[in-house]
Amino acid sequence: MEWVNETTVREFIFLGFSSLAGLQQLLFVIFLLVYLFTLGTNAIIISTIVLDRALHTPMYFFLAVLSCFETCYTFVIVPKMLVDLLAQKKTISFLGCTIQMFTFLFLGCSHSFLLAVMGYDRYVAICNPLRYTVLMGHGMCVGLVAAACAGGFTVSLVTTSLIFHLPFHSSNQLHHFFCDISPVLKLASHHSRLSQLVIFMLGVFALVIPLLLILVSYIHIISAILKIQSSVGRYKAFSTCASHLIVVTVHYGCASFIYLRPKSNYSSSQDTLISVSYTILTPLFNPMIYSLRNKEFKSALQRAIVQTSYPVN
Repeated sequence: MEWVNETTVREFIFLGFSSLAGLQQLLFVIFLLVYLFTLGTNAIIISTIVLDRALHTPMYFFLAVLSCFETCYTFVIVPKMLVDLLAQKKTISFLGCTIQMFTFLFLGCSHSFLLAVMGYDRYVAICNPLRYTVLMGHGMCVGLVAAACAGGFTVSLVTTSLIFHLPFHSSNQLHHFFCDISPVLKLASHHSRLSQLVIFMLGVFALVIPLLLILVSYIHIISAILKIQSSVGRYKAFSTCASHLIVVTVHYGCASFIYLRPKSNYSSSQDTLISVSYTILTPLFNPMIYSLRNKEFKSALQRAIVQTSYPVN
């Protein structure tokens, strides 16, 4: 029996929806429809931005990249989750779990840094409108996205390396529906406080620092908006930031609840519910928030539909 307990874990078993055994087929249908709709809306946003020259601005460039990030990180989690909802044995290999966690963290952290970049873009647009085209040129925009990706890659590489270099000899039953940090770390045979501290600090780096940068940007933005004499001008300036603020609130609210709380408050059922929101629902609502609230985007979408329906010979 001792030999069995010391056997190295080679695969993990997902138990995320085990308490809802009678509803798993219904959940499969609901999640599949939401996922397909998410893919469709993000594809429409990206293609509209690419095809319409009026949207070739930094704000829409960042929005297209954001849609790409959200499409990719749902692809990392949702298809596997859908298969598991219909499968008898919901397993993932040790290597597959490592790759899933690395990829998800890379895209999620890059998403977090990109929201800070988008906050800086709004700051420049409102506080330095005359220099906006100079300060936010194409090279600068690409560089900021590259920096966001580099930050996400660094956090995900260090975090994943720390976790999967720990010994896994005991249980392989993962109380989640994908390989997230807390559920996997809970299965490690032993892990030092140093590794927990490092992972927590990386969470702070990926969440708190970008959020502070966004807050600094909006302090300057609000100050600049209050100086605008016209109420119409103030409303127009703030409306360009409203969508970003909604997405920031949802993203950092869910992520902070999962990654920045004390370990003693860990609850697998709560985590599963919150994780469903930011892996399935948030990627659905984000593009709708940005596109449906934006008259310029809706006009570009109408032009794209007309051009597609009645192509010029």
